[in-house]
Amino acid sequence: MKKNNYLFAGIIVFLLVLGTAYFALDMSTPFGTSETALDSGMGGGDTRLPTFRPDKEISEITLPPLDYIVYSVKKGDMVGEIASRYGVSQDAIISVNKLRNTRTLQIGQLLKIPSMDGIVYTPKKGDTPEKLADTYKISLEKLALVNNISDNNVLKAGAAIFLPDAKLDWVTLQEINGDLFKSPIHGGYRVTSRYGWRRDPFTGKRSFHNGIDLATYLGAPIYAALPGTVAATGYSNIYGNYVIIRHHSGYQTLYGHMNTILTSRGKYVTAQSKIGTVGTTGRSTGPHVHFTVYKNGATINPTAVWH
Repeated sequence: MKKNNYLFAGIIVFLLVLGTAYFALDMSTPFGTSETALDSGMGGGDTRLPTFRPDKEISEITLPPLDYIVYSVKKGDMVGEIASRYGVSQDAIISVNKLRNTRTLQIGQLLKIPSMDGIVYTPKKGDTPEKLADTYKISLEKLALVNNISDNNVLKAGAAIFLPDAKLDWVTLQEINGDLFKSPIHGGYRVTSRYGWRRDPFTGKRSFHNGIDLATYLGAPIYAALPGTVAATGYSNIYGNYVIIRHHSGYQTLYGHMNTILTSRGKYVTAQSKIGTVGTTGRSTGPHVHFTVYKNGATINPTAVWH
């Protein structure tokens, strides 16, 4: 009896060992294919083993599609507050709606609010996704996903795309918000003549006033309205003693009717630099500074770009 028991136990052990060996063989190679066949790419059916490349095959970023809602401007609304309410930057609202001056919002005006932060950009010839991602410091992968870009080297010039997380440059944002320049008079003053058409105080004829006149006391300090380099100083029959400062992005400013000039050509100045004092030189009716802003050679209303 004991002999039969030992025989039965031996058979069980043998079967267990055989099953384990078969299972190991089955896990190491596909059924019906030898390891040699796998190494050589030969064998029954498609025996190539898949290669997993997470950076190539599967995106690590999942984004909801870019969408927009429409918002109707209400009394007292400001772009920055609207943007904060919807979790985007004012850059996004300004860019998507092509706003040129955030101070001129009208009640009832409709604004498109994007579902994610970023700006609209129109590609130029030679632009690539990689170049834009590097320039705006944004994710290349997100840029491709949002705009369904499959070819990293091709962007259609003139066809607008959305740059997720991108911002407007500082100058553009300040300009649109009307915060680019500071007043050249830091103390109290009166605006005695605004930019635009007026009756000339000397001839009585209708003429265009290309700047704004800020009246204050004789000898009051005049400051640069924005950092820049002094392009010219001098005297003219119209402006009397004047200073012209060249700034970035095509801007220049002129300060006229000075009593004294306290700077010189080629000097770099900041918004805290005193460049002269208020006077009444040239064609003037009293102590004031005539302040003109030029953009790419053409005058613009100074009050549209200062705070």
